Amino acid sequence: MMKSTVHKSIDELDAREWNALGGDHNPFLRHEFFAALEHTDCIGTDTGWDPCFFTLKDGKGLAAAVPAFRKLHSYGEFVFDFAWAQAYSRLGSRYYPKLTVAVPFTPATGPRLLVRPDLDRQAVAKKLLSDIESYTASHSISSVHALFLDEPAHLACEQAGWLIRRDCQFHWTNHDYSSFDAYLETFTAMKRKKTKRERRRVAEAGIVFETRMGPDLDERTLDYVYAFHRDTFLRHGHEPYLTRAFFSEVVRTMGDAFMVKLALNGRTPVAAAIFFWSKEALYGRYWGSSADYNSLHFEACYHQGIEFCIEHGVAKFEPGTQGEHKVSRGFEPTITWSAHYIVNRRFREAIEDYLVREGASVDAYAEEVQAHVPFKQPPPGDEDCA
Repeated sequence: MMKSTVHKSIDELDAREWNALGGDHNPFLRHEFFAALEHTDCIGTDTGWDPCFFTLKDGKGLAAAVPAFRKLHSYGEFVFDFAWAQAYSRLGSRYYPKLTVAVPFTPATGPRLLVRPDLDRQAVAKKLLSDIESYTASHSISSVHALFLDEPAHLACEQAGWLIRRDCQFHWTNHDYSSFDAYLETFTAMKRKKTKRERRRVAEAGIVFETRMGPDLDERTLDYVYAFHRDTFLRHGHEPYLTRAFFSEVVRTMGDAFMVKLALNGRTPVAAAIFFWSKEALYGRYWGSSADYNSLHFEACYHQGIEFCIEHGVAKFEPGTQGEHKVSRGFEPTITWSAHYIVNRRFREAIEDYLVREGASVDAYAEEVQAHVPFKQPPPGDEDCA
């Protein structure tokens, strides 16, 4: 027998028990990450990200959990459903509130149905999804959207009859390269020459990089990092999702899982790229610079990240959404998955039809882009992009 509960704050849950469900391997699923978002006002009722952590408990304690949020808008999700909301509105229906199963502001694939290893994962996942559907019905919620699913969550949602949606990102895979130069040897001559030229331009500008793990970042440096990343958001017309206080808290609570590549000209910081990481993956999140330096964006966000993965034996690198310019630097098209539970039958049928057509377009796009990777031949084990 398991007890189902919905929690309005991550602080209601024991950090050790929560992290044992998945946070020990994925920085974005750590109790400390969700706590930092809550404690520093990045999420909460006033932001339109109202926490609804679903849990199951048994005699041993926390058995399973789902990070979920009651949403009053669709911002910060990176799986776009604005057109769906508009369609609801045109027909006099209410799309918000909805429920989003995700890590806020984080388009990175990972577990979403967190289950203790000693339990029957399939059966417990089915129970979690059933609880979410029941909550949706009892709280007048239009739909549930589970984003950036790992394969077990993708399969569980599909078996539960949720609509499956695909998208395409660009990921880098570490094939046990001994060095960045060894990695470049897998490129065609023209692409290798271009990459070396990009890196040389940054060096010729007098810019050097330092790798700063969380404990190595003091408040003054964090001021620079925050200002750089905020400026990037402002250039796109809005404030950043994360507050300045968030950075101080993750430095204090998450240690080496938070990392910054700091670009210096002399002793002056001129740019920063922000990452989270574990041995399984490096995740590029934000970047910014004080001036427009030739090729600095590519160096800070991609080349430095690839070099870090090679040096630390990290298996893959997810640099975020969008950006076909990543392909020429060795990132390959990778299908990502989301699942959608639509209460209204009429809308469900319309969305299902749309997703079939959209999915075919995504697959065709990924196949087309794969033809432009810079490698002499496909890396070992990369026969396709799925």
